[in-house]
Amino acid sequence: MSKAGPYEGVTSTEASIERAMEAGGGVLRLAPAWVPRSFCTPGKRLRLHPDDYFPLGKDRGGIDERWFSSAIRAENGPLTDPFEGLSLVVGPDGEIIPFDEFLAHTKSAAIGGLYNEFGTWPMYSKFFDNQFPLPFHLHQKDEHAALVGKRGKPEAYYFPPQLNNHGGEFPYTFFGFHPETTRQQVLDKLQGFLRGGDNRITELSTAYRITPGTGWDVPPGVLHAPASMCTYEPQSASDVFAMTESWSNNREVPDELLWKDIPADRVGDLEFVLEIMDWERNVDPEFWSHRFTAPVETGASMASSDDRYTERWITYRSSSFSAKELTVKPGGEVTIDESDAYGFIAVDGHGDINGLPVAAISSIRYGQLSHDEYFVTSSAAREGVRVRNTSPSADLVLLKHFGPGNSELAADNGPVSGERA
Repeated sequence: MSKAGPYEGVTSTEASIERAMEAGGGVLRLAPAWVPRSFCTPGKRLRLHPDDYFPLGKDRGGIDERWFSSAIRAENGPLTDPFEGLSLVVGPDGEIIPFDEFLAHTKSAAIGGLYNEFGTWPMYSKFFDNQFPLPFHLHQKDEHAALVGKRGKPEAYYFPPQLNNHGGEFPYTFFGFHPETTRQQVLDKLQGFLRGGDNRITELSTAYRITPGTGWDVPPGVLHAPASMCTYEPQSASDVFAMTESWSNNREVPDELLWKDIPADRVGDLEFVLEIMDWERNVDPEFWSHRFTAPVETGASMASSDDRYTERWITYRSSSFSAKELTVKPGGEVTIDESDAYGFIAVDGHGDINGLPVAAISSIRYGQLSHDEYFVTSSAAREGVRVRNTSPSADLVLLKHFGPGNSELAADNGPVSGERA
């Protein structure tokens, strides 16, 4: 057995995978997947112990992300741990199983038809927790990401009230460009990036104040500078980006982050950077109406006479993923059946799922295991999982992330159908 980050006992034997699948009845416990970023400053809202936000030494930066239901590995330079960003299944005997290898063995039994279509679980979610806003950047569309052998990256944001006791240094997100912006103006700002100093590209953009308990949809090719909020981010399983702002958080953004996922034969070509932008969406005069995402109660929740729980769509505009927030009242119990596999993270309360303990963390040391994150396989989702809140006073709140083509979302004729139109 080898080691993955802080966790001992890594294995991918068929016997260990099958034991993990059987032990939870298709509900898989996952270990926390902490991800550092050298260009970020942790906002310290991930509930790590205060002494553990910089556990990896010099040049690795602080922990400001935690990834969920991830079958991909982070790209963090030559010092990156080989398992960094990858979810790890915790087996019944404490063994640690890489999620990508677990899926390679269980295939459609774990994620249904998505395995035949994508060959893996094609999305992940994460908490992004930075004290400062990120530089203005974009994620490539499929056709541009394919030029460097990767997939495009749509993403979405939701700002959990439970993890936003403060808003950081700048709780506003820049999105897109003013509708009257010209391509030449953007090209001038990109030329300023290469000259050095502050290219002031966000002068062409609009900042939106962020409200906890709401979200945004961010298609690939849309420029954005995320707010200094702790953000729950469902997204496609990719780590492609191009930074376009040359000065952020009182430091210079290196040229290599502009060209990170640009084909080698187009490095230095600013016209190509313009080409990878989704121009129409960036200058959309109704950007707020098309991209802002207020929570919407699911049709099934509205139709239920059971007042012990509420379920709301919190991510629903993208065809690449979706997300829901399930709240079970104190002492409540509900059986939820889904047509699709999903992962979830508990952000408040405690209880159990199919008898397995679930507890949102209040503080955890780097390297400790938790009971706040699980993955529900297709078979378990279809059979229905029993969620029980064992607290006499606190809500149990789960954030649930789904892959592409969520059949329940497609069939939901409640208020969410009008929002998606």
